[in-house]
Amino acid sequence: MKTLLQAVLILALAVLLSACAALSPYDEAPAVTVTSFGLAPEGTSTGPVFRVGLRVINPNRVELPLVGMSYRVDLQGQRLLTGAANDLPIVPAYGSADFEVDLSPDLIGGLRLIGDLMANPTETFDYRFAARLDVGGWRPNIRVEEIGQLSARGAGTRPLNQSAVP
Repeated sequence: MKTLLQAVLILALAVLLSACAALSPYDEAPAVTVTSFGLAPEGTSTGPVFRVGLRVINPNRVELPLVGMSYRVDLQGQRLLTGAANDLPIVPAYGSADFEVDLSPDLIGGLRLIGDLMANPTETFDYRFAARLDVGGWRPNIRVEEIGQLSARGAGTRPLNQSAVP
């Protein structure tokens, strides 16, 4: 009898959790693109701060009220820049919003990258941009990732994969 009760409770919990996942108002995850990159005019005494312009595109019929966001940039598999922001705009339904965020360099990741490049010089660099968008309340976070390559010869970037996981 006790085993039957446990099985019923586990089944009920599984049904509740799957129902919560289906309640997300976002059919498609938003896209995040980098629109600008440079040094922030007001660096800190602990090191430089980079300012990155981002555009969030919302392909859904409901607005995207961004409460917070964390993000990182990896180069050649090494974490190079990280940041978080909480003063973000509301992205309108079927619209986009542009804003700037600050990123701080990861000294250890940078040193590892330099060591790797000295041991194995390359003309292309694999990059990864990952962001977690917090839309507040009971709604799940939205994760966005872009993976690509940068050319040392100045030919630009080549996205290999852009994915989003709601």
